[in-house]
Amino acid sequence: MSPRLRIGLTGGIGSGKSTVEGLFARLGVPVLDADRIAREVVEPGQPALGELVALLGADILTTERRLDRARVRERVFKDARLRRRVEGIVHPRVRLLMETRAERLQAPYCVLAIPLLLEAGQRTLVDRVLVVDMPRELQIERTGVRDRASPEAVARIVDAQLSREERLAAADDVIHNDGDLENLARQVEHLHRFYGRLAAGNLPGADE
Repeated sequence: MSPRLRIGLTGGIGSGKSTVEGLFARLGVPVLDADRIAREVVEPGQPALGELVALLGADILTTERRLDRARVRERVFKDARLRRRVEGIVHPRVRLLMETRAERLQAPYCVLAIPLLLEAGQRTLVDRVLVVDMPRELQIERTGVRDRASPEAVARIVDAQLSREERLAAADDVIHNDGDLENLARQVEHLHRFYGRLAAGNLPGADE
């Protein structure tokens, strides 16, 4: 039986989505990661790679004829129209693969980790939205350390994404990642129990 419940995991850059993914996976929860699948659909020989080259030019390829993701990000970051065209090539293929793989899973619920879940209009792919949240200042600090980037550079990326307020307004559930790993794990374990009961229909209104 495919999962009755699909949880959409999202959050801004540096919010800790990957860590939360790992914590759910350690609890035995199937996790499908949109970023990993996005890499699959642009592998050499895949139709999406050819379409991206036709759109952006052959200089987006490395010497090994693989997609230079950093160069693509650089090209589309300041051009919203071009970014939408790139997303129009990649996102539908990612969505199709995620839906297909989710249907094959055998678990009460699964987690679909989609960074652009809300921005890309993917809300209908999941039953609940789980947002990993942290204050903007902490987000900039942690991302800068991780990526060895200046606060100004990180701030520009944060400001280009959906705002914290918009993301929280769309959330069904929130994980607050402003503490240590132990605190984060406790929140994940709490939600794991909640989602298990919800998937089993053991909560008031679960079948409504």
